[in-house]
Amino acid sequence: MLNTLDTHLLNATPRQRLRGWPRFLTEFLYFGIKEARSCLFVGLFFATVFLVPRAGLFGLPRYDVLLLAALAIQGAMLWSGLETWDELKAICLFHAVGFALEVFKVSGTIQSWSYPDFAYSKVFGVPLFSGFMYAAVGSYIIQTWRLLDMRIRHHPPYWMAVLIALLIYANFFTHHYIGDYRWYLAACALGLYARTTVVFRPLDRDRSMPLLLGFVLVGFFIWLAENISTFWGVWRYPNQLGAWSAVHVSKWSSWSLLVVMTFTIVAHLKHIKARIHVAQP
Repeated sequence: MLNTLDTHLLNATPRQRLRGWPRFLTEFLYFGIKEARSCLFVGLFFATVFLVPRAGLFGLPRYDVLLLAALAIQGAMLWSGLETWDELKAICLFHAVGFALEVFKVSGTIQSWSYPDFAYSKVFGVPLFSGFMYAAVGSYIIQTWRLLDMRIRHHPPYWMAVLIALLIYANFFTHHYIGDYRWYLAACALGLYARTTVVFRPLDRDRSMPLLLGFVLVGFFIWLAENISTFWGVWRYPNQLGAWSAVHVSKWSSWSLLVVMTFTIVAHLKHIKARIHVAQP
C-alpha cells in the first residue's frame, strides 16, 4: 500500500492548468502528504512511545518494549523496500553517534538528563532504544529526499562540511569543560551554507528554499517532539524532576546544529551525493 502511495507521489500528473490559490493549496497538500509519509519511522516510533504505559507490557519494562518496537519498524521498512541496505548503514551510524552522546550526557559527572525507569536493555545507564531517536532524524531526511526529489545547489566543499559537522558533534561533549561554542559554530555554518539552496518538487514543479532554513525548521520540530517526550516521562532534565516544565528554547539551536551534522552524513550516500552540486571556488 505504501509503495503504491509512493508511486503516486513520485509520479503525480502534471497540473498545468492550476493557477493562483488552487495551485498553492494543491501543492501545499501534496507537500504535507509527502512530509507526513517521510515521517513514517518517526510517527510510528513516537506513537509507540506515547502508547506504551510506563509500567511496560507483558512483563517487559517500557524501555525494552520501545527497543523491540523500533527494531520491528526498522526491519519492516527494510523488508518492504522503503529503505535500502545502504540507507540502513547510515541510520545505524546515526544510532551509534546518538548513543555515544547519550552515554556521555547521563554519566555521573555530567548528568545533563536521565532515564529514570528500569530496563534490561540499559547500557551505562542509557536504554538502547534511545539511539533510534537520533536515527529517526536520519530516516526522515533520507525519506524526504526521495519523495520530494530533492537536489542541492552550491553545496560547500565536502571537507568543509565534514569538518564543521565534526566540530558540532565535539562541542556537545567539550562544552562541559572548555565552554559552549555553538554560536561560533552556527556562524561558521551560516557562512558555509549561505549560498546553498535545496530544490524540491511538492507536485509537478520545482521549488527552492535556503538549506539553512530547512535546518532551522527541522530543529524546531525536534524541539517540539522533545517537549512531548519529556512530558510523557521518557527522560527527564534535572529541572523536570519535581514537576514538568518546557524544554528551554536554547535546545532548538542545539537540535538545528545536530540536523546539520545529520544532513552531512546523509549527503555522503552514493545515490544522494549524485544529486548535490558542490560550489566551485
